[in-house]
This record gives sequence, C-alpha cells and structure tokens, in this order.
Amino acid sequence: MNEQTRKPRRPRKATPKSIENAALAYLGRFATSGENLRRVLMRKVERSARAHGSDRAERAAIVDALIGRFTRSGLLDDLTYAEGRVLSMHRRGASARAIRLKLRQKGVADELVEEAVAGLSRVTPEPELAAALRLAERRRLGPYRAAAARPEAREKDLAALARAGFSYDTARRIIEAESAEALAAEIAD
Repeated sequence: MNEQTRKPRRPRKATPKSIENAALAYLGRFATSGENLRRVLMRKVERSARAHGSDRAERAAIVDALIGRFTRSGLLDDLTYAEGRVLSMHRRGASARAIRLKLRQKGVADELVEEAVAGLSRVTPEPELAAALRLAERRRLGPYRAAAARPEAREKDLAALARAGFSYDTARRIIEAESAEALAAEIAD
C-alpha cells in the first residue's frame, strides 16, 4: 500500500487505564499544570468518543478523579510548576507581563501566578531590568549592538522590547545604557 491509499488509524478507546497511562507518560516528559493536563487528556477522550461512541461525561469524571489523585499525591503541583516556569522564562528574558500571560494560558490560577512572579524579587532586586537585559543580549539590542549602528536602530530596539512586554522606562534604560557591563553592575547592586 502506498501512502495515498492507507487509511488513517482510529484512536484507541479511552479506558481508565489508558487515560492514566497517557497522563503518566505526559508527566514523564513535561512539567505541567493540572488544568493543562486536563486539557491534554480531554483531547484524547474527545478523539476516542468520536471514534468509538464512548460516554464523554463518564470519561471526563475519570480525568477529574485522576487529576485530583495526582494533585493529592504531589505528582501535580501548580505552584511548583509556576515557580519553575517563571524562573526559566525570566532567564530567557521574558517580561513579567509575558510570564503572567503564558502561565494563565496553561491554566494556572491567578493567585499562584502572582505568588510565583513575586518570587523573582528574591532572585534579583530588579527582575524586569535583568530580564530586559537578557533579551537585549539574546537579540543583540541596545548595548549589544555595534556602537555605530545604535543611533539608527534605537526606535527598532525600543519597539522590540515593548513587544516583549517591557515598559517604556525599562526599554529606554536598556537601549540608552553606555555598556552592558555598567547596566549589569547596576542590577547587581
């Protein structure tokens, strides 16, 4: 058979054991929030229900019970997940605004998002400035750009930092810095 005549495979029937196995496999590969895991498992349930006509509500109850069990056992912990994602995204140069948005998209509760983002102040005294500097380094903006090209690229660099979610004042501080080393020393103080 060639690829054009091959029939698409039907999804397997979503049994309680297969749902649990899928959840454990997903958790083995990815850190996630409880709500995001629920979304992943419900997509599997939906595909199975369309193919096999199984009861969606019954399978949704299985998913909810599984999420509850994993949360009680500590296998799923939204705060720990949020704290890890916040640190990871901050190291890559994401603004607090972008971090909040991403975590909310993953289904993390607002109070947990705020608690995790507030934890950044324990890492560095000026987390927004540190993240903006890291983004500028990665994208070669402001002090990381050749000195001759900086004046003509000023507006473009400011716009790049604004699109990343940084305030105008933070972006201006990065772009107008004499050197990256001086700005890094200012952050470390």
